[in-house]
Amino acid sequence: MTRIDGRHFDELRPVVITTGFVDYAEGSVLIQCGHTKVLCCASVEDRTPSHVPEGTGWVTAEYSMLPRANRERSRRDISKLKLSPRSAEIQRLIGRSLRAAVDLTALGDRTVTIDCDVLQGDGGTRTASVTGGFIALALACRKMLELGWITENPIKRYVAAVSAGIIDDRPMLDLCYEEDSHAMVDLNCVMDDAGAIVEIQGTGEGRSFTVSEQRELVRLCAGGIEQLIAKQKEILGGHI
Repeated sequence: MTRIDGRHFDELRPVVITTGFVDYAEGSVLIQCGHTKVLCCASVEDRTPSHVPEGTGWVTAEYSMLPRANRERSRRDISKLKLSPRSAEIQRLIGRSLRAAVDLTALGDRTVTIDCDVLQGDGGTRTASVTGGFIALALACRKMLELGWITENPIKRYVAAVSAGIIDDRPMLDLCYEEDSHAMVDLNCVMDDAGAIVEIQGTGEGRSFTVSEQRELVRLCAGGIEQLIAKQKEILGGHI
């Protein structure tokens, strides 16, 4: 089966990562996965939410799509006076994924917020947000170290994410929008650099799927995430 963009079934879309895209954020990244483009900015505040124990930091995320990120204009969440359920679910995923990479006690009483704004969507916006958001977070932690705000790097592992799906009964990695919209099964996977799973979101869109099919999708994701983490290490100079 030939894919829309000519890729092999187990091939990632081209990934381009630009750091320092925004001057004022403690860490910023523009990540491009194929035609999907997400701006990830990390901001540091000297306070934490009330539920966080004293002496412990917090990492959270916010996610939004610009009105013309897609083929037709969508309304901004603020115009509806509340966050859309989809955006709320995605930003919780991003926050959970990035907290898995961090020793929160090493942050002290600080919050790092990763703002993920989709400039252009072509599938995989949540996974691109996790992958790019990690780099923005790592850059922010590096800056805090340089400024003497913290004494040790709170990043303890790399984290990245990618999607996979089943189209016409064929498992495929890193679906673009046209593929995702016709997928029988859609799965998003977050993993760390040890190959351990942080989170899996799998849905039977057109049909249910078997355990063996899930394993094959996770296997595809693991191969893609290994490449993405190698890219993260290259961008960060080989060390966190």
